[in-house]
Amino acid sequence: MMRPMKLAGSELMFGEGCLEYIKTMPYKRVSIVIGGSSMVKSGMLEKVENYFHEAGAETMVISGVEPDPHFATVMRGAGEMKAFQPDLIVALGGGSAMDAAKTMWIYYEHPELTKLSDVFPPNAFPRLRGKARFCCIPSTSGTASEVSRSVVITDENGVKQGLGNMEMMPDIAICDPEVTASMPPHITAETGMDALTHALEALASNRANYVSNILAKSAAKDIIETLPKAYEDGQDMKAREIMVNASMVAGMAFTNVSLGIVHSMAHTVGSYFHVAHGLADAILLPYVMEFNSTEPYAKKVYEDFAEYIGEKDLIQTVKELNQKMGIPTALKDVIPEEEEYMDMLDEMAKVAKADGCTKTNPIIPEPEQFKELFVKAYRG
Repeated sequence: MMRPMKLAGSELMFGEGCLEYIKTMPYKRVSIVIGGSSMVKSGMLEKVENYFHEAGAETMVISGVEPDPHFATVMRGAGEMKAFQPDLIVALGGGSAMDAAKTMWIYYEHPELTKLSDVFPPNAFPRLRGKARFCCIPSTSGTASEVSRSVVITDENGVKQGLGNMEMMPDIAICDPEVTASMPPHITAETGMDALTHALEALASNRANYVSNILAKSAAKDIIETLPKAYEDGQDMKAREIMVNASMVAGMAFTNVSLGIVHSMAHTVGSYFHVAHGLADAILLPYVMEFNSTEPYAKKVYEDFAEYIGEKDLIQTVKELNQKMGIPTALKDVIPEEEEYMDMLDEMAKVAKADGCTKTNPIIPEPEQFKELFVKAYRG
């Protein structure tokens, strides 16, 4: 049976200049969560804080969220929130800042929870919005965490854990292309390929439906056409606007129908070898599409979409897109430790099989098939 769909929170703002919406917001105490220094250097943090101050709000900043945010960072941020008592939490940044802020929100609202496992089944997912509402302002066009019910957090043992619940859907998403303009080319490429992977995996998901297909097809088409322009000229605001919108729309698709094994495998190599998530997605995507094409349903999905965008071979189109942006063709180019990688195959196959994204892939691989795919993607 189909699951109920939810496309975003209660307020969704997009288009150049929409950041000014902050000036109309009624909140009094705002915690802003950022990653490293990019939002400070670009002037975006100052701009966001000033807009909140104009609206009469007091702000505080929680900084230093690392890539692949760790549960210790989540607990530190939740502690800072408990001291400040915000009525709005704002994530300003890329996927890591948004995922960390969402998870901080849980532990701020529920100080009785102390471990990451406290929010995983069989425990009931805690109710949110007792103390604060949640807003995302993305600085990348990739993760779509601003319209997603999901987070990926590194647990106490250093393993990436994916968690999804509609309770975590942000109430407010503000997608202003100006915020994404400071992304360097390689981050533009990697996060853009993450967004394309979201769209193509949602399209081939075994839960795909009429609405998700409309969203995923539009997003994937726009990304394929526009990502090279945003990569070549980061100040092309039209390209930036299309990319941040397409990323958001791909997010609406996948948060409802889930993903596939590109994500299961990317989460796994990210956990063990610290490959940036979007980069892992980009490298793995053609290999997984070839594997999925042995299933007639998925093969038809790819063929129909290729026809829709005027291409003959979708896998070749993806490979050429990677090539245009200098993305390597194999994992060996980003993971030099071949012996260690090959020794980890059994473990990685087991982890990828257990990943939540695997169950919506067109084919559910057995561990041996995962191992073959990990080897193929490594050697090229």
